[in-house]
Amino acid sequence: MEKQSIKEIRNLFDTGEISEELFLALKNDERKGVQQLLTRFENKKRKERELEEAFLKMSTYENKCYKEGYQLIAGVDEAGRGPLAGPVVAAAVILPQEFKLPGLNDSKQLNESQRNSFYSIITEKAISYGISIINSTQIDTINIFEATKTAMNEAINKLQPNADYVLIDAVELKGLSCPSESLIKGDTKSISIAAASVLAKVTRDRIMKDLHKEYPVYKFATNMGYGTKEHLASIDEFGITPYHRKSFAPIKDLI
Repeated sequence: MEKQSIKEIRNLFDTGEISEELFLALKNDERKGVQQLLTRFENKKRKERELEEAFLKMSTYENKCYKEGYQLIAGVDEAGRGPLAGPVVAAAVILPQEFKLPGLNDSKQLNESQRNSFYSIITEKAISYGISIINSTQIDTINIFEATKTAMNEAINKLQPNADYVLIDAVELKGLSCPSESLIKGDTKSISIAAASVLAKVTRDRIMKDLHKEYPVYKFATNMGYGTKEHLASIDEFGITPYHRKSFAPIKDLI
């Protein structure tokens, strides 16, 4: 039987049409290109298994809630507590029990392309999601911690149907209409919280990119309002915008 060309074999791998019989036979193929394809394929499969295992581990809290009889489990997270400018954004999301998205993690551990892709998948597949935006004026009025809790509560209240259990990243919220649990670094422990972190992060980044168009000298599209050296230099030279948080140091010291 004539050997298939490396190009033909590569195409079988790329299309997922490689048979187990051919795969085993290729292990005895001494061509360097074939062995490279086998190594690439095995590395890809190993990575997929690792992502599957990580996703299963991050489903632990949700699965525990399902076993206890809860059906609509919401994850809640925020983005933007630390920046000098822009809003704080919170998101709440209820995922279906059969939801599967290997690679989903804390939004800060994903690149922009992954976040945008996951954002589309989450908003399409979610049973419900809510997003709340608290602007810099409100933050200055009630402080960032209270603003964060307000945003989280508002995001939860936007859920339709309502959640019957809520998993929250780090913050404890009182007065909810259902049981809840606060998880330290919850965006790395719960798929629901991780999903909420993606929605909050992408939403806030898009807001900051819009603000960049209005105030390009502050480079909001890249620093997202955080106090980078370049951002602080722009504040020193041009002053502050209406979107800066006047209650935050070092801005507080400049006014």
